[in-house]
Amino acid sequence: MREFERWRPKVYEDEAIVLGMEQSRRGGRHGHANVIYLLGTEHFTLLEAAVSPELKLVPGNLLYIGKDAPRDMVRIIRRIGYQDLPEMARLELERAVERIVNEKEPKFVKFFNTCGPLTPRLHALEVIQGIGKKTMLKVLEEREKKPFESFEEIEKRTGLQDVKGSVVKRILQELSDPDNRYWLFVRPPHVEA
Repeated sequence: MREFERWRPKVYEDEAIVLGMEQSRRGGRHGHANVIYLLGTEHFTLLEAAVSPELKLVPGNLLYIGKDAPRDMVRIIRRIGYQDLPEMARLELERAVERIVNEKEPKFVKFFNTCGPLTPRLHALEVIQGIGKKTMLKVLEEREKKPFESFEEIEKRTGLQDVKGSVVKRILQELSDPDNRYWLFVRPPHVEA
């Protein structure tokens, strides 16, 4: 276990988007249940879950998975990595990330308004595709004048192109690269002790 992980609070997802599923398994290690693959909507946690065959789920469905969800209907099996997703679920991942970014635009705009340096020489904005030193300085200058209120406003005031698309690409990179050094939006992968 990494040193900083000991004091980091546990993070839970309350809702997740269904990315894909496997057929029902009778008597297997999960009893009579369908196995589904999920993407948490708050921390982009990839999960494998067992769900009752009574739940008729399809990719794109939003599912409540909070602590008080009935365990006979939905039971989280484990956190997984991108490499554990079946191909069908990987194909759905980008669409799910785009949906979350659209629905939670204020959260990502707040990131542009409040983020800071990651190291003495690297600002958090610079790890987002399309943002170099010059553009980063323009973003910082503009947010000092007045905080941004939307992706569109960020684009108009800074000259950045497709801010939402750049955020989506960064999230997909963080999800698919376990060796990523900087975690801006995605819950870092679990590291075995």
